[in-house]
Amino acid sequence: MTDQLLATYIHDLGPFLWQIKGNFGIRWYGFMYVVGFLAAYLLLRWFVKLRACELRDSQVGDFITLVALLGVMLGGRLGYMLLYRWDELLRDPISIFKVLNGGMASHGAILGITAVVFFYARWKKISWLGLGDNIVITGPLGVFFGRWGNFINGELYGRKTDHAWGMKFPSEIHDLPYSQVHLFLERAEAIVPGILAQAQQLSQWGACELVIATSRTNPEFKQLLGDTLLNTRHPSQIYQSLCEGLLVFLILLAIRVKWRNAYHGVISGVFFIIYAIARIAVENLREPDSALVMGITKGQFYSLFFFAIGIAILSWALYRKRQNAIPQ
Repeated sequence: MTDQLLATYIHDLGPFLWQIKGNFGIRWYGFMYVVGFLAAYLLLRWFVKLRACELRDSQVGDFITLVALLGVMLGGRLGYMLLYRWDELLRDPISIFKVLNGGMASHGAILGITAVVFFYARWKKISWLGLGDNIVITGPLGVFFGRWGNFINGELYGRKTDHAWGMKFPSEIHDLPYSQVHLFLERAEAIVPGILAQAQQLSQWGACELVIATSRTNPEFKQLLGDTLLNTRHPSQIYQSLCEGLLVFLILLAIRVKWRNAYHGVISGVFFIIYAIARIAVENLREPDSALVMGITKGQFYSLFFFAIGIAILSWALYRKRQNAIPQ
């Protein structure tokens, strides 16, 4: 029992909340997005009741739908392909639609939401920074739930560590030379007869997915995988969920409740600044998922621009000193 408690946790969570058949079903990652959108909807309705938002209660549903579809989903996917997979996009433009293979960028989603807020505010003739001040409070909640979705999927894991709370993520084998995976499968034949032959009928990606799926259902196979191929890593998805998500949300919510009629842009500016700081800090513990830029990760590099945007928005807000014009 003591050995089990001290053993390093090997991630074995499946991606499906409800698996209907094969690769079809309700996935945890998608479910987390739905929870985030619902939380955003309820929060915005609350802000309307507090008279801290220029939207009417009847407009909240339509606005959140546009934010969800165009800002988060479209912006997040476009941002991922443009900021992190530009070469792949040029080589295979259809890859932008291969969402089941993963690929959403929080920076892209934030910029997408910013565009939706701007055009929606112009359409309804209300202050876009005032509207933005409310939507940016809901954004970190989406990050909070989304990072938990990443954790359940076992993706976007952290760098190597020897800390006791480190974990091993089977999806790491996608980043290993396939020769190592092949040698592992030869050893695993004693536990799962025929798995090597089955893997040889698949692509390299498919063979790795077979290993990951088998590790979720066969404890002995999972332990062999952890002992032979996997490194102990920071669960950086949880760090990001708590820092970029929950902590940023609580700070912004406290400002909104304390100053319900703050100058338009103050909360938006603070969001860009503290999100950038949190992202830059936690990225030091996350395994880079693409090439570095000037010695730092792309997530940190793009966050530098977010920090500058935050300073600019905050300065403009304090200069303009515009406040809410609440609809009667």
